[in-house]
Amino acid sequence: MKNSLREPSETNGAARALVVIQDGVGDRPLPELGDRTPLEAADKPCMDGLIRRGAAGLMEVVERGGEVATHTGHLALFGQDPERSEYQRGPMEASGVGFHLLAGDVALRFNFATVDESMQIVDRRAGRIRRESARLIESLERIRLPAPVQLFFLPATEHRGVLVMRGEDVSPHVTDSDPGSLNSHREVLPVRPTMGGRAALRTAGWLNEVIRQSHSILEAHPVNQARRRRGRLPANIILTRGAGTSQRFVDLPQKTGLRIACVSGEATVLGLARLSGMNAVSGDGMTANLDTDLEEKAARVESCLASHDLVYLHLKGCDIAGHDRSPEKKKAFIERTDEMLCRLLERLRGRYRLHLALLGDHCTLSKTGEHSDDPVPIFLEGEGIAADSVARYGERSCAEGRLGLISPEAVMDLLLEGLVHVPQV
Repeated sequence: MKNSLREPSETNGAARALVVIQDGVGDRPLPELGDRTPLEAADKPCMDGLIRRGAAGLMEVVERGGEVATHTGHLALFGQDPERSEYQRGPMEASGVGFHLLAGDVALRFNFATVDESMQIVDRRAGRIRRESARLIESLERIRLPAPVQLFFLPATEHRGVLVMRGEDVSPHVTDSDPGSLNSHREVLPVRPTMGGRAALRTAGWLNEVIRQSHSILEAHPVNQARRRRGRLPANIILTRGAGTSQRFVDLPQKTGLRIACVSGEATVLGLARLSGMNAVSGDGMTANLDTDLEEKAARVESCLASHDLVYLHLKGCDIAGHDRSPEKKKAFIERTDEMLCRLLERLRGRYRLHLALLGDHCTLSKTGEHSDDPVPIFLEGEGIAADSVARYGERSCAEGRLGLISPEAVMDLLLEGLVHVPQV
């Protein structure tokens, strides 16, 4: 495949690679958008113009029927093996918020959620609570266990947080209390051990007690009293998931000999970048939501490219809109991204021999609010990558591109082929 896509190039100048990851960008046609996907319906002259310069295709993030999540696609794009079962989200999130796990520590993600009087889950994300999360997490430090176990609670992205358990008997071999996506009210799942032995059994019991105490503390918290008065959902319990211990990752800069950075506002992606040996870059305006400061992200990308060979730019908005079942918001975020990308590339084109990838990490369906295992549209431009006949960036048009159905690993091989290491500046 590589030889069929490459052609000689006489371009001079410093080589740089930019990978733009639109989280959850892929979708399926929707009646309200004229039987088009949000990507197909969006007014995006920059992306549509770019695609005429290179090769298009569909990237198969996982085999059909496989688990699809933000970390799945990023693991592969960051040079890791997404099939390794020990990769759990808890340790990734801990790394993303800057917590260094010691040997034996167990890290879990948690959501602030809303339960009613009968302990049925009303909303797994507590109305996507954001600014008050830090105050609520501070209150969780009052939780006490009748055992020599230390608990660390840390804020992550929006309604999410990190719980780290430290002690001789803690185990990652426990189930989630989060039941997952809801079609109706559901109960909090009891945490259970997934293997025999004292440690897993005790850890499951401790976590159930943590969840019980979280509800007792949060139900009466002043933040939640104020939220109720404003007609908002209270964040009155935590739901845990993704228990794991520290994990070994391939050091991507060491493996490739390239200086690599990742610009993102999302804790899991930042954690994966750090664990993969990259420079993880964020900022106050990067909310990992629809209101993220795209110009701040563009400025950070531009700055990083001055001293890095490869920069990943992660954008979360499409995934948020898809989960909220709002195709119009997804379309609008794609259009905002297109405007930002146009301005950024205008500044970069004259300075670098630019290798560019435009892709997603998975599809998030606006109809269901769920991830799907559908392949995602991709575009590659780089030294010697011959253009094909695809004229628009979209799911169905990219299916006609010369890349065909391609893996994330092959995408990165093609993008980085010919990218030479440059001296430190």
